[in-house]
Amino acid sequence: MLNITHNTLKDKEYLENLSSFQVLAARINNRKLIKFLYVLGAIVLLLLFLPWTQNIRSNSKVTALKPNQRPQTIQSIIAGRIEKWFVQEGQFVKKGDTILFISETKSEYLDPDLIGNTEQQLKSKEFAVKSYMEKVKANDNQIDAMTNARKLKYEQAENKLIQANLKAKIDSTELYAAQVNYKIAKEQLVRMEELYKEGLKSLTELETRRLKLQETQAKVISQENKYITTKNEILNAKIELQSINADYMDKISKSEADKFATLSNMYDAEATVTKLQNQFVNYSIRSGMYYILAPQDGYITQAIQSGIGETIKEGDEIISIMPSDFELAIEMFVEPMDIPLLEIGQHVQIQFDGWPSIFFSGWPGISYGTYGGTIVAINNFTNENGKYRVLVSHDKNYPAWPKEIRIGAGAKSMTLLKEVPIWYELWRQINGFPADYYKKNTNQNKDKNKNDAKK
Repeated sequence: MLNITHNTLKDKEYLENLSSFQVLAARINNRKLIKFLYVLGAIVLLLLFLPWTQNIRSNSKVTALKPNQRPQTIQSIIAGRIEKWFVQEGQFVKKGDTILFISETKSEYLDPDLIGNTEQQLKSKEFAVKSYMEKVKANDNQIDAMTNARKLKYEQAENKLIQANLKAKIDSTELYAAQVNYKIAKEQLVRMEELYKEGLKSLTELETRRLKLQETQAKVISQENKYITTKNEILNAKIELQSINADYMDKISKSEADKFATLSNMYDAEATVTKLQNQFVNYSIRSGMYYILAPQDGYITQAIQSGIGETIKEGDEIISIMPSDFELAIEMFVEPMDIPLLEIGQHVQIQFDGWPSIFFSGWPGISYGTYGGTIVAINNFTNENGKYRVLVSHDKNYPAWPKEIRIGAGAKSMTLLKEVPIWYELWRQINGFPADYYKKNTNQNKDKNKNDAKK
């Protein structure tokens, strides 16, 4: 059709009421719609064959990588009463700075000079231990002296016994000689009487022999008495030997009993000294616990206990502190169905709250404003929500995470898996199938490298 005039039929309002014109116009519009639908269908079909990266998306939370870098609360080891605060919320403190001071509340520690009194008791008991030790030494010296004296006394008594035995031998010999003299004098008297009867000897000589007999008899009796006396001396020497052992054993036993009693008292005193030393050290350490100190450099975030005069118990949380030096990490919470697909060292894409980003889960290459991470730990048990906790740190091959991120902030994580067509991913999602699980065949790569090295 030639456009040779500017007057068209469309401008004629009366044509709109013609049925033939309406049918013709509807056919022209339907053809455009069909063409549009064909083009749209072709585009959708092409899109279904585009590659899509399977992923596991989960809500996450920012935390610290190391346990000592995470927010912590400071507890009081002892019970006490809050007396003075030295910090305020939001203040930066260094390790060892004083946070607050508490006073004692337990009755057994209320003595203001408790440490001094305990130290005085300790010194007194230590002096008592030294006194007992000196007494034990004195008992040892006494026992040694009595042992030496017993030895000398015993030797002296043995010498007396030897002397008595020798004297008994002498007296026995002298008695025997006196008995022989008496026998000889008796025989001589008999012969003298016979001679006197024959008239060969005078009466005077006879009487002299009789007198001699009496003298020898008296000497025999005297020697017998002397011999018996010597035997008694021997018996006395033996008795003295036995009495020496008995007397000195009794004295030594008493000294040893006194020594062991002193040792028992000394050991009791030493036990008391050890107990007092323990108390003294405990009191000294406890006195240093009245000042609550900062365990590390950080910022005071919240005072859990507040006011002056408030009492706290052992282990009560007083204040929370955020360490100033920390390395950020992400806590992912993954469904149990997806946990077999994760492994240590796997890459994760992260979108932090407050950082606007264009996030395409299936096309990470065109995502904008996301950051990279690496899985460093996977829990072997679920939390109270039935999900597994996965810890992700910064991937050094990707840009650094923003410094403005704070611990506790929210995030969304996406763990990249296998690339598949979009139609396959739609089919998997509709049927509720898990993502494809695969691992790189490292053994084949090693064999290939070995073969290349041989060539």
